[in-house]
Order: sequence, then structure tokens, then C-alpha cells
Amino acid sequence: MERAGRVLGKLKLAKNAVSDEELARSAWPAAVGKKIALRTTAVGLVRTRLVVEVEDIVWQRQLWTLRAQILQRVEQVLGRKIVEEIEFKVGVPRMKPARAEVLAPSNDEADLILDPVFRVNYKAARKRANS
Repeated sequence: MERAGRVLGKLKLAKNAVSDEELARSAWPAAVGKKIALRTTAVGLVRTRLVVEVEDIVWQRQLWTLRAQILQRVEQVLGRKIVEEIEFKVGVPRMKPARAEVLAPSNDEADLILDPVFRVNYKAARKRANS
């Protein structure tokens, strides 16, 4: 059974329906496998260069050494040569969603100071004065 990406890549109608960039980005996880796909994201195709965000510089260096094999695998998954180069960029870490926590009300008048720097300075000065 042939992969859908390969079939779409060969169809003449596919050029209008699905762009080369969409094909390349969707082929990335299949080409590199689950472990690498969890740590990377194919973000775009610039001409024939696939731009991939990686977690950190260690992943960037490791994947750079494997780029020839990854290019062959991407071509194999797509069925034609869309991607000729791969650029690995260290991505900006994204914060995961978190629940807001409700803090218990405080009896300290310093907590009413909105500016965090002034609040810390006030608490430090008060502590020195009471010592």
C-alpha cells in the first residue's frame, strides 16, 4: 500500500490542492520517526529548504549529522524531491498551559504594593529596621 503523501505528490491536481510546503511538513514525522518528531517541528519550506525547529543546540547538532539520511527518507516518504536542504533552528521554548492558583489573602500591607521591586525593597528595609 502506498502512502497518501506519495500519491498526492504524484497527482497533477495535488499541486493546486496541497502545497509543497504542506506536503513537506506533513511528511516530517513519518520521515524521522516518533522520537525525533516529538522533539522537532517542521515549520516551513523556503524554496527547497525545509526549516525545522529543534528543542536545543544538542538536538540541532545531532540532527545536522543525520541530515543526508533524513533528506533521503523525506524524499522516500514524499515520492519526489521537494526538499533539497534542511535547516535546523533552535526553537523558542514555549510555555505549556498551566492552571492559575489562587493565593491565600495576606495581612501584610507590603503585598498591596503593586510594583514588585518596590515591594521587595520595602520588605527588606522593614526587616532591617526591625532587627
